[in-house]
Amino acid sequence: MTWVKRPTMRQDEDGNVAPIPARDATTGTANPHHDPNPSLAATRRHVGRDSCAADRRQRAGPMTATPLAPDAAGRPGEDAGLGSAEAARRLAEVGPNLLAPAPRAALLRRLAMRFANPLVLVLLGAAAVAAATGDLASFVIIAAIVALSVALDVAHEHGAERAAERLRARVALTVNVLRDGKATSLPASRLVPGDVVLLGAGDLVPADGEVLAARDLFVNEALLTGESVPVEKHAGGAAGASADRLFMGSSIVTGSGRAVVRATGRRTQIGDIAATLRREPPPTAFAIGLGRYGLLIVRLTILLTFFVLLANLLFERPLLQSLLFALALAVGLTPELLPMVVTVTLAHGALRMSRKDVIVKRLGAIHDLGSMDVLCSDKTGTLTEAHIRLIRQVDPGGADSSSVLRLAYLNSAFETGLRSPLDEAVLEHGAIDITGWRKIDEVPFDFERRRVSVLVEHGGRRQLIVKGAPEDVLRLATQVQYEGDAAPRPLDGAAESLARRTFEDLGREGFRTLAVACREVEPDRDHARVDDETSLVFVGFAAFIDPPKESARLALQDLASLGVTVKVLTGDNEQVTQYVCRAIGLDVAGVLTGDQIAELSDEALLGRIESVSLFCRMKPAQKERIIRLLRRRGHVVGYLGDGINDAPSLHAADVGLSVDSAVDVAREAATMIMLRHELGAIVDGVREGRRTFANIMKYVMTGGSSNLGNMLSMAASVLLLPFLPMLPVQILLNNLLYDLSEMAIPADRVDDAMVARPPHWDMGLVWRFMLVFGLLSSVFDMLTFGLLWWGFGAGESLFQTGWFVESLATQALVILVIRTRGLPWRSRPHGLLVAAVAFVVVVAAVIPVTPLAPWFGFVALPSTMLLALAAMVAAYLIAVQLTKSWFLRFAARRA
Repeated sequence: MTWVKRPTMRQDEDGNVAPIPARDATTGTANPHHDPNPSLAATRRHVGRDSCAADRRQRAGPMTATPLAPDAAGRPGEDAGLGSAEAARRLAEVGPNLLAPAPRAALLRRLAMRFANPLVLVLLGAAAVAAATGDLASFVIIAAIVALSVALDVAHEHGAERAAERLRARVALTVNVLRDGKATSLPASRLVPGDVVLLGAGDLVPADGEVLAARDLFVNEALLTGESVPVEKHAGGAAGASADRLFMGSSIVTGSGRAVVRATGRRTQIGDIAATLRREPPPTAFAIGLGRYGLLIVRLTILLTFFVLLANLLFERPLLQSLLFALALAVGLTPELLPMVVTVTLAHGALRMSRKDVIVKRLGAIHDLGSMDVLCSDKTGTLTEAHIRLIRQVDPGGADSSSVLRLAYLNSAFETGLRSPLDEAVLEHGAIDITGWRKIDEVPFDFERRRVSVLVEHGGRRQLIVKGAPEDVLRLATQVQYEGDAAPRPLDGAAESLARRTFEDLGREGFRTLAVACREVEPDRDHARVDDETSLVFVGFAAFIDPPKESARLALQDLASLGVTVKVLTGDNEQVTQYVCRAIGLDVAGVLTGDQIAELSDEALLGRIESVSLFCRMKPAQKERIIRLLRRRGHVVGYLGDGINDAPSLHAADVGLSVDSAVDVAREAATMIMLRHELGAIVDGVREGRRTFANIMKYVMTGGSSNLGNMLSMAASVLLLPFLPMLPVQILLNNLLYDLSEMAIPADRVDDAMVARPPHWDMGLVWRFMLVFGLLSSVFDMLTFGLLWWGFGAGESLFQTGWFVESLATQALVILVIRTRGLPWRSRPHGLLVAAVAFVVVVAAVIPVTPLAPWFGFVALPSTMLLALAAMVAAYLIAVQLTKSWFLRFAARRA
């Protein structure tokens, strides 16, 4: 009796290829489909495939290989790989296998970039002017504040990026390589020339090399050649035929092989053109909006700065003091903290998502996930458990059939291509004695035909056995054979209708089906071709059950409550898909099949795409088309996939989601990797993306309105007052302390109402908010001016100290009001934010009575003035709360 070894790769109904994990993702128990071969268990993606390939060679002939003789010293040839010591020496010599190695002095460059900022250079120039004129105090204070501000900015951003890099490293590309004579898994960046790598379907080729051994090795080289048709690769022959080359960046479509690395990193073919191939993803609406916001503030600041400078000169105020005031004002009003806040907020979001089993590869994708309003996914493993069992084998009329099981078993047992979970279920159903059967040839599965054929021999008779999608197999049949028939019958209209009814009935009961057919061929036939898949005898159906995933029901409800529509893109038929959707509570708004989609123009499909939730019997290119059309409709689209042919769809989507057990091609194309194949992980990610967006918008709204209010107040003060409202060093200190109070925003809590709907950048809303609350801030500044000037008769130093305290207190405290849409005391802020705000307010109140006061030009404030300023601050915060309630109602009506 011949037994068939279980493979470690599987293929779903969409033609997607993915590894079989060692343990069940839900229960954590050992997966019975996983091959635990201890001798080749170094990596879950590559070694398992090689063990599968070895089993195929046993059944279907040897893998072609280049014979390599021992060298002069008697050591094995290069197909044995390198030793660890030699590999380390070569790595030190040639460097890491990266197209763009990470710079070693990144931190120093960040510092240099900050000091190269035009505004910082201008401020340092002002400090130099102060020193040249003998104003040593101003020089020391300006230089210290600039240095501290730059250091805080760089430290926070550097820490955030390092955290993001550590997360990306968790899902970095790994490769199976022979080291010290045994297979081991290493990061692809550590490959060196001379390494021998083991490759299987779904792998990215990690470096340029030559094929040492190959079995049905087909490679997609579209990245380099533009040709989408996979190319078969062969090893060199003993007669001197040269081995085929493999190139970094190409991907293995099917088959397996070994290759020796010849070039790595920028020495590869793709490395020569890497500069032209590297393209940043197109900016999102959020990134564009942030850029426009920053430019708006900068332009207004420059305009105001020149206005203030000109006004001071017209009033014949001291030139140096006027210049320093204008320069300090420019820095104080510019949102220089915005890039750091965005980076740190996104990094904090990435860390929180990692604790919920979602690894972010590109920080900007966090906002994209939060903005996602359409999620496209297949069915297997997402809506179902992906624990498939063969339940029934029936003839075309629905009667039980042993012939179907026997033929399906022979097809799955002798298939040397990638096995789907359906093949696994056939082999697991029950052992069938295939002693005496011999495989002659096969026509592997492909995504257009959706079937696989094997040519086998038994007792001198040769037979082609075909297994695949029922619609396609039935179309190729001309005869039908029912259980118990001695000979086939013609497949007339009645027989075909009966077979289709049986297929549809199985689908309505939730069964996934494969059709089985066969054909007798000549005894001397030694090959099988696609053209042979004609005039088949239709034998019946193998029916499988893949239970709906109970956890998907709650996740779908959560996604719906978050405003995310789920659309199913699957290669399965519509009956099975609708059954699964009904079982988990997913509303079926409409159904389109791949054949129907192929007949529709883009314009016609755009008109129907909104009303359809199930896209069935889809080919990979059709999935990508659906995603692109959804984006044309203005949707932010996410796509969840884990197979070879999911890569184009993952690239086409705004958010590409994959799982850690996916093939390399899919994992590299995705922007986020899920460590558990559950919709619940996406729900957590959506909430975190919206939380991140909300915190960034808190800074944008607060900073924008404060900056605009300060601009208007400064412009008015130079016209109304006989002196500067604040000294340059006071403005710089105010700016530094305000920045400190805002640095805790990335850690702040977010109200549930702020994550309930997909957020979108609205520059009009941002500008209206700035205008309304900036004017309100300026009104209270004017009231403070009147209180200090007329109420207390304050002189220059007392006035400047009083406005410094009031200005800083209002700017710091207003974030506690603006951060929530409701009443501030009903939304608890994060403790760090409260502590930061309280610290800044206390510093503002006490610094005028400390020994530092003379350095900044401060004087002690009378207690009555402090009480009056406190009342002014309280009145301002009440006014902001009332105005906020009105503004939100106004914005809701406009929406």
